[in-house]
Amino acid sequence: MSRLAKGYVIALIGITVWSTTAVFIGYLVSDYKMPALLLAFWRNLLVCTALFLALFFIRRSLLRIDRSQIVFYAVYGLELAIFNSAWALSVKSNGASVATVLAYSSAGYTALLALWLFRESLGIHKLLAIMLSITGCVLVSNAYRPEMWQLNTLGLSTGLLSGVLFAGYTLFGKEAARRNINSWTSMLYSFAFGSLFLLAFNLFPSLSGTAGSLPALLPTLPTNGWIVLIVLSLGPTLMGFGLYNTSMNYLPASIANLLATLEPAMTAIEAYIFLNERLTPMQLIGSAVVLLAVIIVQFERPQRTVPIPSPNAYPPAG
Repeated sequence: MSRLAKGYVIALIGITVWSTTAVFIGYLVSDYKMPALLLAFWRNLLVCTALFLALFFIRRSLLRIDRSQIVFYAVYGLELAIFNSAWALSVKSNGASVATVLAYSSAGYTALLALWLFRESLGIHKLLAIMLSITGCVLVSNAYRPEMWQLNTLGLSTGLLSGVLFAGYTLFGKEAARRNINSWTSMLYSFAFGSLFLLAFNLFPSLSGTAGSLPALLPTLPTNGWIVLIVLSLGPTLMGFGLYNTSMNYLPASIANLLATLEPAMTAIEAYIFLNERLTPMQLIGSAVVLLAVIIVQFERPQRTVPIPSPNAYPPAG
């Protein structure tokens, strides 16, 4: 098998694995009635625990960090905690398919925020991507219908917010690369701090989807529920992230990014099979518009190149 073919195979397996993220979350919050933010806490905790053990035994040097970067990791973790919270609530309120598409609207937001934060150029492709992302987002979420803002306020707000927060997550990854931080190190400590913030969120009973108290932090899940939670944490997140990262050793970043746009379509198929979710014709059109925006932004030729670790180039949603 050629290097290019090997890269395609590894990337497609990774994308297929992480596309199940929203399906697993939807299953846990619907069938096991697990609070969304409590789920986000345990997912982050299991991911950073597993990653810490892996790095401890495989490459211990990546566990060391510069004290001057602790504030950066803390802010990174806070952004991740808010994103994971919005993402889990969006899946609960909107369903796996719609939540995933709304998260991928981040392509346009990323271009706009990068202009402000990193002084990146804003060419015709990025402007078009921003307009398409917003348009597709409105169609998928049914935000053009006034009654939806009354019937599903939480779903609309968390869904639209998840796209913006996903863009912020991507830009934090870019800043980590600018600081020459290894992608696995930044993932470990951002998830660690994210777990601490999610722990704090879960102690506020007034917040939607939280445990509400310290004793309730241990979810009352049956054995099957714990298995699903562990598989969600170690499979779609760590395995999907790792395989996509590995594929970048064989594929150009632009190709890997384009392959990543298959995730919403895969999630929609999986949600149809396992969760019996169906998109309306208007939502299908909106999904196609969002994917088109993600593809178009790939054709923007940057004037300044910043090396970014592969997982931060449109990383898995959620």
